[in-house]
Order: sequence, then C-alpha cells, then structure tokens
Amino acid sequence: MKTRWTGPAAIVLALVGVFAVGAGLGWESGWGALLGGGEKKPPPHDFPVLEPSRPRKIEIPSIGVEAPVHGVGLADDGSIAVPSLRLHNEAGWFKDGPTPGEFGPAIMVGHADTRDGPAVFYKLSKLRAGARVEVTRRDGAVAIFEVNSIERFNKAKLPAQRVYGDFSRPGLRLITCGGQWRGGSIGYADNIVVFASLVDTKGP
Repeated sequence: MKTRWTGPAAIVLALVGVFAVGAGLGWESGWGALLGGGEKKPPPHDFPVLEPSRPRKIEIPSIGVEAPVHGVGLADDGSIAVPSLRLHNEAGWFKDGPTPGEFGPAIMVGHADTRDGPAVFYKLSKLRAGARVEVTRRDGAVAIFEVNSIERFNKAKLPAQRVYGDFSRPGLRLITCGGQWRGGSIGYADNIVVFASLVDTKGP
C-alpha cells in the first residue's frame, strides 16, 4: 500500500473523463503535493472518530444500495483506478486515503452504468440531504454518515480542494458520473459528488 494520508493532510486531484466508453467514470492524474503538516493539532473530538479499518460494505437504504466495497489504488499512468467493469455492482474505496470514520474524506467511487445497464451508483443523484449511508468495516464497526449535499460538477472544473481537502472531521465522498453523455474518451460530462459527514457509529 502506498503512503496513507495522515492528520490534516489533503491531496489535490482532478476528475476528467478519460476512462473507456461506457464505464461511466473517469479520472485524470492530477496529484499535487500533500497540504498541511503533521505539526498541526487535530480538531477536538466532538463527534465520533474511529481508528483505521478498511471498508467491506456500503448501504444506502433510501436508494436501495447494498454493495461490497473493494480497494482501488493508482493505475499504471498515475491516475486513480476505477472499479473493473466486471465489478460494476461494487464500490471502490481509494485505499491510499482515510478509511471511513477516520479524520478526513473517505473516497468511494462507483459506476453509474455500463453497457449492460445500471450499476452500483446509478441512483446516486436521487439522494437527498439527511439521507443515511452506513459503511461496515473490517473491524466490525459500522460508520454512519449523514448526507450534507449532492452536487454536480463539470469534470474539468471539479473543486478538488473542497472534495478531497477537508480534514476537519470524518467525512465521506461518493463519486460517480452524470450529466450529458459525450461519448468518446469523455463519457459523461459531469461528476456527481455526494458530501456526507460521520454522525454515529455502532459496534463492534
């Protein structure tokens, strides 16, 4: 595993549609330097915070999602890898970032659709603020997040610092594609991003 994010550090990424036609999600390598530094004190623990543990399952009852989660890292070209089309009904957690429940934004990506039809995050844009997202972790704990907002961004204009750089509390970002279908190497024109915050935990 590559070096993990720690403390208030953040990574700057850019999302653009460079993945294969029909994949529904694309990432461009846009790695910046880690921001912040270890000398900064973390925020006070006035909300639940969990120790690191990899996610195993994600559940979003309001849109009927109950799916396995597997880790994704970097592709050979330095971009973030997306889930294989064979795993279109699974979510991919960016394994070089925070685990769900740690300080910082845990990032999960998933296809909206493939040539075979709807995929795991097909209904992501139908989420509403206040919806619950539960992530079961390998240690048996369940991180419970509340959706703050669901937003759509042009892939070339994604506010990377806002999406990836908030280490003020444990958060979750769910990302898929949406908007107009452009085809070619672009796919969909936009990214749907769900912003959510940790509000509770249960178990183990």
